[in-house]
Amino acid sequence: MTETVALLFGVHAHQPVGNFPQVLEDAHRRCYRPFLHTLHRFPEFRFAAHFSGWLLDYLLEKFPEDMRLLQEMVARGQVELFGAGETEPVLAVIPASDRVGQIRTLSDKLERRFGARPRGAWLTERVWEATVVPALADAGIEYVTVDDYHFLCTGRRLDELTGYFTTEEDGRRLDLFPISEALRYRLPFAPAQEAVRYIEGLVQGGNVQPAAIYFDDIEKFGIWPETYEWVYERGWLTDFIQGVLASPVIRPMRFDEYRNSQRTRGVIYVPTTSYSEMNEWTLPAEAASRYAELVERAKREGRFEGDKPFLRGGIWKNFFSRYPESNWMHKRMLELSRRLHALPGRHEPMRHLLYQAQANDAYWHGLFGGLYLPHLRRAVYHAIVRLEALLDQAAPRPSPEVKDLDLDGVDELFLHNTTLQAVVKLDQSASVCELDAYVLGHNFGDTLARQVEHYYRKVRAGNSVHAPHVGEGIASAHDRVSFKHEIHAEDLRPDAHPRTSFRDSWCGETEPQPLVYRQAKGGGPVFEAVDGFIQVRKTYALSDNRLEVEYVFGGAPRGTFTTELNLAMPSCDGPAGRYLLAGHIPGGFGEPLLEQTLEEIELVDDVLGGSLVLRVTRPARLEARPHHTVSQSEAGFEKIMQAVTLRLAWPVASAGERLVVSLEVRRQGQVSAT
Repeated sequence: MTETVALLFGVHAHQPVGNFPQVLEDAHRRCYRPFLHTLHRFPEFRFAAHFSGWLLDYLLEKFPEDMRLLQEMVARGQVELFGAGETEPVLAVIPASDRVGQIRTLSDKLERRFGARPRGAWLTERVWEATVVPALADAGIEYVTVDDYHFLCTGRRLDELTGYFTTEEDGRRLDLFPISEALRYRLPFAPAQEAVRYIEGLVQGGNVQPAAIYFDDIEKFGIWPETYEWVYERGWLTDFIQGVLASPVIRPMRFDEYRNSQRTRGVIYVPTTSYSEMNEWTLPAEAASRYAELVERAKREGRFEGDKPFLRGGIWKNFFSRYPESNWMHKRMLELSRRLHALPGRHEPMRHLLYQAQANDAYWHGLFGGLYLPHLRRAVYHAIVRLEALLDQAAPRPSPEVKDLDLDGVDELFLHNTTLQAVVKLDQSASVCELDAYVLGHNFGDTLARQVEHYYRKVRAGNSVHAPHVGEGIASAHDRVSFKHEIHAEDLRPDAHPRTSFRDSWCGETEPQPLVYRQAKGGGPVFEAVDGFIQVRKTYALSDNRLEVEYVFGGAPRGTFTTELNLAMPSCDGPAGRYLLAGHIPGGFGEPLLEQTLEEIELVDDVLGGSLVLRVTRPARLEARPHHTVSQSEAGFEKIMQAVTLRLAWPVASAGERLVVSLEVRRQGQVSAT
């Protein structure tokens, strides 16, 4: 009779591609280093670890002594390394060939650097679709971890989840280990001895050895609020390990050891889902509020644990429906993947850029997820723009090119040369949704519109949830509400339209109204608008490193013409970004700016390593201000600058007037050609 329980303890270490160096250094100081040093002292405590490829490269280069501890633990059989996609993609949303390539790339790296090829894999954000099974199996992966919630959604009971199960798809087999939500919420937040007693309570009689399965973010052990003091200074991690090793019934094991000693519990087919919190985050605000109401009602009535599998929320791909900016990035990535795979031969530099463009973090938003973080989106676009430039050299595209890339029912017009690309949305705005500078590897159109979020209700309520007393443990980031910035009502007001550039309006005798364009006969970058007595002909043209937008006014107008530009400047409201006006600096991008007779202004950005020069052929009134959004993270609610919004206005008094607005891209130190 078996009277022990196997503890399968795993941690997942990841930092987004493009994260700030100071963030990486702080994460290593407060989490990766102390965790590895603590575990190294206890060879009998067996565990699993997954490091994403980009983070692993960074740690091996910057902190080789600490990573040698990991290598020693692998060599002595203490730690089992898990694989995954190299840049931590959500496998379900990238092409099948890229799934296999991403997984093999990381597996090759682990085998080369640590002498161990992984058999298990971490599934990014535990996003499960059956379609990923063939790619995982073809890449040499035999098992993955998903939440016990995934299993409950099939009708299984918690007391049945005592080991691993088996699924199949298209003739390939994959084993699934159910991660315990109860352990995820206890480690490391409950007192160590309480967590040990909980695991001991899972012992069952019979011939099957039950498993307590934990696999979660290592960042909970030092990076989440209050956890560094709790886990290391107050000794939680050491106490937990010692408690496990002293227990007469807990047996720490690697996942491969357990799988080799136990048979599968049977076949299972898991529906498309992720962990329960993610399923809420994928929903639009109104639906998310309704979902939260159902959850709260079930909790009040004592039905939640039984009903939870059937209160499922949305699926991860909903983020592409919720956020047009995420959808646009995703479809840009898919198109470049198609172009790359159409080339003969193997192109490693391009493949590396494609994989960076597939990193998951910039595509979604919840309590975590970096869609709201401009530097993470910038890293994805940097890879996209660099890759596109290389592909254009290998297999040039036509220009202009028209297609509905993002599947929204509206075509886009792609104008490009070897230096710039402007993508014009062929809706009634005829505005620019993407503006790429190939020489800088940057998309100036990488902005984010403000939309209503489910957590706005918490912001408006202004509640604050504090951690419990130390004797009771500490609060998880899921359970706290805190504020990093003061947030006002206007910060929560949703935008009326996407944050594109060259979005025009006309003000005559009434309030300003958006100009409604149609493409001129013959197509191409020429658009026409008629609004009462005013007629506007709008034309786009690229010339080397300059985009020119020409307006010609017809009819008998008398009023004010305005165009709005939203430009992503990497330094945001930091000290490295500033306006340059007639040789002096009137302020930074984070400050409002008003200029009554503007002819030329330069937006200088040291983070970008270049600048953008705005010129007009007639003096304009310029109003510039930062565009902020409100987001949530484990550290609290915060305001994040997404772009600078420039509004240019001119009086128009007679027919035939002509106006040209131009944007010129410069590298740092480059002098204008004019």
